[in-house]
Amino acid sequence: MVKRVAAVGLAVLGAWSCASVPSTPSAYFIADIPADVTMRLSLDDRLAAQEAWEALREGRAAQAGKILSGLGAANPVTATGLAYADLVAGDLAGAERGFETALEAFPEMTPARVGLAQIYESRGERDKALTEYREILKRDPGDRWAKPRYESLRDDLLKGALDAARAARSAGDVETAKREFLKALFYDPERTEAHLDLARIYRQEKNSESALLHFRAAMAAGEAEEEVLAEYADFLAGAGELGLSLEIYEKLRELRPRDEGLAKRIEELRARLGVFELPSQYAAIAALDAVAREDLAALIGVKFGSFLDAPPKRTEILVDIAMSWAQRYIVKVASLDIMSAFDNHTFQPRRIINRAELAETAVRLIGILQARGAQFVPLVDARRVQVADVSPDNHYYSSISRALALEIMSVTPERMFEPERVVSGAEASRVMDIILRLAR
Repeated sequence: MVKRVAAVGLAVLGAWSCASVPSTPSAYFIADIPADVTMRLSLDDRLAAQEAWEALREGRAAQAGKILSGLGAANPVTATGLAYADLVAGDLAGAERGFETALEAFPEMTPARVGLAQIYESRGERDKALTEYREILKRDPGDRWAKPRYESLRDDLLKGALDAARAARSAGDVETAKREFLKALFYDPERTEAHLDLARIYRQEKNSESALLHFRAAMAAGEAEEEVLAEYADFLAGAGELGLSLEIYEKLRELRPRDEGLAKRIEELRARLGVFELPSQYAAIAALDAVAREDLAALIGVKFGSFLDAPPKRTEILVDIAMSWAQRYIVKVASLDIMSAFDNHTFQPRRIINRAELAETAVRLIGILQARGAQFVPLVDARRVQVADVSPDNHYYSSISRALALEIMSVTPERMFEPERVVSGAEASRVMDIILRLAR
């Protein structure tokens, strides 16, 4: 008979833990104890917890407190239940402390967050209430009590922040506008319009890093209008992100096939990137076993096109490049003295390069980039670099030491640089990519 009673009690408790909240005299919503917490309780504690919760919902705070006190402080229900007893009795400060204590010991006690949310709402502390609603929904995204309250409060706070931000911006109060737009993003991190307005403000302030962050967030949040895409592409071009800018402009071109201004902008970017009618030989460089001087010149011209758009140091007369597929790139690197012509005015485009020559070219390229504002910081002092197979009297010693100090090239485990070894397309591409990443 005892076993039968126990079984019935368990069945009743199972139904109770899943039941909807009944209409009660209590002015506050008393959230159900989470099922995973209920299942950890003994049968007697479950029955006591059920009785206490029924008393709370009927407004009998003193009786509920007496029952809960008998469960002991180690019981996960006790602190939350006693806090609800304070709440029902009208002691908001005591209830707040009780709910906070409960969450410190038992973070899974969602009812404590429900209680805190109601306290904060009653005090008008809406941001704090929103935070509690969010925490409840993290545990149960479909919570039928918290979800509609969260959405209503969020939408109301979001509208207020956006209205305040726009008013501040119209009045010329940029700092307040930024603060309110950031507040709007706290309420809705994917709010496209807030990201866009912040991006525009930061762009005006020439804070490219922050502007780029918010432009990207706006693009990721949803489908952007054509004018916004054009604005983003223009910003990227100005920030030096030419490849991505070109990609977006080309997408816009599909939407605006008759836009002559857009077509001209695309041509300009392709020319700056060095990809306008890019020869097919360029794509094959990475797979070459041995790179020639014309291949290296093309790698530099294409990858660093936007960095090298400036008047050359001098005009080089080269008598042997007319038949080279990389002629336009050779002229560029030779005029900037990144790769030197020989005394007889030849460039020798098909001459295979070795690692020592690659190091010299890389260091010269870095010198040009530094003169134009790029920052390169050696990880070690070049004078401390020791290479087993390159002596200090070697013509390339200085370039090799600097390339190693910047870690754009490396030595073998035996500290051999192998200066005479020919350079593969993969190695040349890797070194240029490292320099490009450091330059940015």
